[in-house]
Amino acid sequence: MRAHALDLGRLLAVARKEALQLRRDPRSLALAFLLPLGLLLFFGYAINWDLKDLPIAVRDEDGTKASRELVDALEGSGFFRVVDRLESRAGIDDVLRHGRVRAVLLVPRGFSRDLAAGRRAPVQLLLDGSDANTAIIMMNYADAIVARWSQQVVLRGRELPGLATAVPRVWYNPTLASRNMIVPGLIAVIMSIIAAMLTALTIAREWERGTMEQLAATPVHRLEVVFGKLLPYVAIGCFDVFTTTVIGITLFAVPFRGSVLLLAAMTLLFLLGALGLGIFISAALKSQVLATQVALVATYLPALLLSGFIFDVGGMPAVLQAISRIVPARYYIAVTRGIFLKGVGIHVLWVQGLSMIIFAAVGIGAATAAFRKRIAA
Repeated sequence: MRAHALDLGRLLAVARKEALQLRRDPRSLALAFLLPLGLLLFFGYAINWDLKDLPIAVRDEDGTKASRELVDALEGSGFFRVVDRLESRAGIDDVLRHGRVRAVLLVPRGFSRDLAAGRRAPVQLLLDGSDANTAIIMMNYADAIVARWSQQVVLRGRELPGLATAVPRVWYNPTLASRNMIVPGLIAVIMSIIAAMLTALTIAREWERGTMEQLAATPVHRLEVVFGKLLPYVAIGCFDVFTTTVIGITLFAVPFRGSVLLLAAMTLLFLLGALGLGIFISAALKSQVLATQVALVATYLPALLLSGFIFDVGGMPAVLQAISRIVPARYYIAVTRGIFLKGVGIHVLWVQGLSMIIFAAVGIGAATAAFRKRIAA
């Protein structure tokens, strides 16, 4: 096609026509004026850095009154909740790797004896550093609680004149580098953007250009149409994941400890579901502008806010925590961080894999059903 010089008159004519269509479309008007208010309320409730009831496990090798009082002080603060008491140190790796707890408090033998003798009595806090923000917050909480408990012990007639100190040790992300947490999470956000900005336009573009009737008249099966439209975007998504992974490892020095094949398989499942959802929105709405707006709200924003990428899900209200369970990016971020930082396998990530299989089936099924319905109409 021969290129034309930019014409301001034609550009304004298109803008005028788009403005007229927007004025005649109450759904677009609702998105334009009600969405900012909805987002303001959403952000106001979703953003919360004050974490409560953080699950931890305890390995108390001292088994004395002093060690029990220290554990009670942590749990009584309201910031921590003891969900497991380990029988040996061998269980520490298991509870942290499977994500059942965020940290493990290790009280060594001789803790009470060192306190009584006036010596330094360290305890160790083993943190899951795959989420650096939460790990830093937990470290600060624990330091403050242990320091306050130590002062109270000294003030109680100096019956235990020593001071207890917490010695944190972060696993999986020892330096607590934010990039180690952000780069794996960005994969889910990038994939959600692709689903929102690209596939949401596919079917709507056919309708607006008047080519849908021609497509419907061909003998191509609807599944072939859906998968045929998906394949280019799946290829783009896989390339983006590859690029992000390479840049993360080489430029940002993010560790990659897991299986490339497992990451590829999980990525494919996530892409099929996310791109299928975009085609469903496109087929259901038939408007490129409206489809893009709805797709952004339905995919990009939940991936950014409700997946644990930026804000810890545990700090959100119960309603938002429940909604986050149907956000596919929540499971995919757990996959990327688990594979990158922890090196876990399918025996740990099978729940996330099953959730994304269901998501892929629902996304492709919804896209196929919506496409069939529109052709039949």
